[in-house]
Amino acid sequence: MSSKPEQKETHQANGAVLPTVPMNCLASPDRGQLVEPSDFLGPDGVGVEVVVLESRANAKGVREEDALLENGSQSNESDDTSTDRGFGTVAAGMVLDIVQHWDVFKYVTEVFILVPALLGLKGNLEMTLASRLSTAANIGQMDTPKELWKMITGNMALIQVQATVVGFLASIAAVIFGWIPDGHFSLDHAVLLCASSVATAFIASLVLGMIMIGVIIGSRKMGINPDNVATPIAASLGDLITLALLSGISWGLYKELESKAYVNPLVCAFFIALLPIWIIIAKKNAATREVLYSGWEPVIIAMAISSIGGLILDRTVSDPNFAGMAVFTPVINGVGGNLVAVQASRISTYLHMSGMPGESPETAPRKCPSPCSTFFSSDVNSRSARVLFLLVVPGHLVFLYTISSMQGGHTTLTLIFIVFYMTAALLQVLILLYIADWMVHWMWGRDLDPDNFSIPYLTALGDLIGTGLLALSFHILWLIGDRDSDVGD
Repeated sequence: MSSKPEQKETHQANGAVLPTVPMNCLASPDRGQLVEPSDFLGPDGVGVEVVVLESRANAKGVREEDALLENGSQSNESDDTSTDRGFGTVAAGMVLDIVQHWDVFKYVTEVFILVPALLGLKGNLEMTLASRLSTAANIGQMDTPKELWKMITGNMALIQVQATVVGFLASIAAVIFGWIPDGHFSLDHAVLLCASSVATAFIASLVLGMIMIGVIIGSRKMGINPDNVATPIAASLGDLITLALLSGISWGLYKELESKAYVNPLVCAFFIALLPIWIIIAKKNAATREVLYSGWEPVIIAMAISSIGGLILDRTVSDPNFAGMAVFTPVINGVGGNLVAVQASRISTYLHMSGMPGESPETAPRKCPSPCSTFFSSDVNSRSARVLFLLVVPGHLVFLYTISSMQGGHTTLTLIFIVFYMTAALLQVLILLYIADWMVHWMWGRDLDPDNFSIPYLTALGDLIGTGLLALSFHILWLIGDRDSDVGD
C-alpha cells in the first residue's frame, strides 16, 4: 500500500479534480480487452489498492443512448428535463406577460435586457452546480458529514461569487445597450439596474442552490441517483424563481426611488462587499478552486450574448404592437437552449468514452462538419440530433396550448401564427444543433472539456437566436396584417 501508480488529474465536467487511471490500463469486459495483473503492481512488484470508479460520462452516455436511440423511450433523464423546463418556462412567460405592464418595466425598459442574461446565468450556474454535486455524491465525496459540509460550502460560495460578478456585469451591459439607441442616461436608473441585477442573481442562486443541496442529499438517502432528480428540478424552477425575483426586487427598488434614493446604492454595495468572503471560502476547497480561477470566460461571454437578445426583447416588447411577444420569449429560448444542451452533453459524453480532451480519437475526427453529416448520417450523434429536432413541434404545441388555455399573452393562436412560431422554433433548434456539433468538436481539439465550456455559449446563442427569430416573426405578422391573431392587441 505504500506505493501508488501514476495518476493523471482530470477536470471532470463537474469542475472537481479527480484521479483517474490511464485509459489504456482499464477496459470494460464487453470490449473484449483484459486487464493484466502487472498493471496493478507498484515499482517493487508490490500489489497496490486500486479503486475503479465507473465513469459518469460513460454510464450516462450508455444510459441516454440506450433509452433514446434503442428503446425509443421518452422517459429518460434528458427528455424529463426538457418537459420540466418547458413547463417552467411557460410559467415564466406568464409572469413576464403580467409584469411587463408594471411601472418599472414601462419607465425603466432596460430591465427587459436583464431577463435573458439573468435567466441564462441561472441556467449556467445552477445546472452546473447540480452536476457537480450529483457527481460528488455518486463517487462518495459527500458520504461523511465533514466531506458533505466542505462540498456544500465550497460550491455555494463559488456560485455566489459568479452570480454577483456576472449580475453586476449584466447590469452594466443593460445600461450600455439601453443608452446607445436613445442617447439618454439616467444615473438613478443605472443604479436601480445594478441593485436589481446583483440582488436577483445572488438570491436566486442562494435559493436554488439550497434546493439542489436538499434534493441531492435526500436522493442519496433514498437510494436515488441525484443526476435523475436534481437537474430537472433546477431546470423547472430556475426560470420562474429568477424572473419572479427580478420583477419583485426591481419593482420594490423603483418605488424607493421616489422617497429613499439611497436604498439602491446601499443594496448594490452590500452584495458586492460580500464578495471577498465568498472568494476566500471557495479558494479553500480544491473542488471549486480551479473553477473559481478558470470558469469565468464562458459565463461572462454568454451573459454578453444573452444581453444582446435582451436588447432585442426590450426594443420589441416596448412597442405596444408586439406586447404579446413577452409570454413566448422564455418558452422558445428555454426549450431551444435545453435541447442543444442535451445534444452538446451527449456529443461530449461520446468523445469522453474514446479518450481525453485534446486527443483526436477515430470515433470523432471532424471539427467542421457539414449539415448533411450533422443531421443525415448514421452516426449516433446524428440520430440524436434528428430525434431532438423532431421533439420541437410536439413540445411547442403542448406549450402553446397551455398558454392559450391559461389565456396568456395578447395573441390568438391562429394557423398563420402557429406556422410562423413553429418555423422560428425549428430554425432556432436547427442552427443550434449544427453549431453544437461544430463547437463541441472544436473545443475538444483545443484540450477544453466541452461539458464546462460549450453549454454556456450554446444556451446564450439560443437566447439570441430565439429572441431574434421570434421578433422577426411578430414583425412579419404585423406587416402582413394578421388581424385575426390580434398581435399586440
